[in-house]
Amino acid sequence: MGMLVEGRWQSEEVRRTNADGEFIRTRSPFRDVISKNSDQHPVAEDRYHLFVNAGCPWAYRTMLYRSVKNLAPYISISYTLPAMGEEGWTFGEKGEPLLAARHIHDVYTAADNNFTGRCTVPVLWDKSTGTIVNNESADIIRMFDAEFDDLQGVTPTRYYIPKYAEQIDRLNERIYTTVNNGVYRCGFAQSQEAYNQAYELLFATLDDLDALLRHQRYLCGEEITEADWRLFATLIRFDVAYYSQFNCNKRRISDYRHLWPYTRDLYQQSGVAETVDIDAIKGIYFGSRPPHIIPEGPELDFTAPHYRD
Repeated sequence: MGMLVEGRWQSEEVRRTNADGEFIRTRSPFRDVISKNSDQHPVAEDRYHLFVNAGCPWAYRTMLYRSVKNLAPYISISYTLPAMGEEGWTFGEKGEPLLAARHIHDVYTAADNNFTGRCTVPVLWDKSTGTIVNNESADIIRMFDAEFDDLQGVTPTRYYIPKYAEQIDRLNERIYTTVNNGVYRCGFAQSQEAYNQAYELLFATLDDLDALLRHQRYLCGEEITEADWRLFATLIRFDVAYYSQFNCNKRRISDYRHLWPYTRDLYQQSGVAETVDIDAIKGIYFGSRPPHIIPEGPELDFTAPHYRD
């Protein structure tokens, strides 16, 4: 995957591993926030727009929150094509309607015509100021969780629940390191040692989470929290892509006694199923890599009874 250098697209592959062959994720450069008390990016109807790829787990977090919080009437959205092209994520020949961008890098240069860096999704755009607010999914879902609740029809349920905050933060840290990013550390490892370490940490965490869910419905107890949704973004992709494409093949999620019904439980929550695009998930992980063959399987029934209530 290339990058922008001073506003110009460079197609050369950017190294994403360190000297030990470990995958290193770059930090998101846009970190402004939408807030009820902000002069720069206040809460407003039809002011903000999401640019996403439906297959990407990081962009998916924002799609999920937009749906479960019922923010679709207030935050518009554009989807890239599933597979990455020669110029990164692309909207196709016709582009997308808001900025007439053909590629995600066009969105970045619309915000900063001298931008240098990788052009990732999601991107949260301010239509009023004509710039990127934020491209870090962890920040965006916190905004969606709390800042728009005063608008009519927005679901008031909060997922970053104060009484669980310490527990959520602790779970998020481990799940991000070993699961959300852990599958990428397996898939993009450039040394056997780096792969083995990521693989062992990934399945140690999945095993521990499966054991935890034996005794309670969700990660923090009987209420869905942010930790559940952040984990779900990876679980829903695991058997479809990570198990085979990223060599995360010790066990499938559907082999786990508790994680598998837990995944189905979350999938069956209101507003979730319509955000899961299996074709896009296959497209991003298989269509972006040679030989670009999209697998027919696996056959997974996320609608089967979960028996967790």
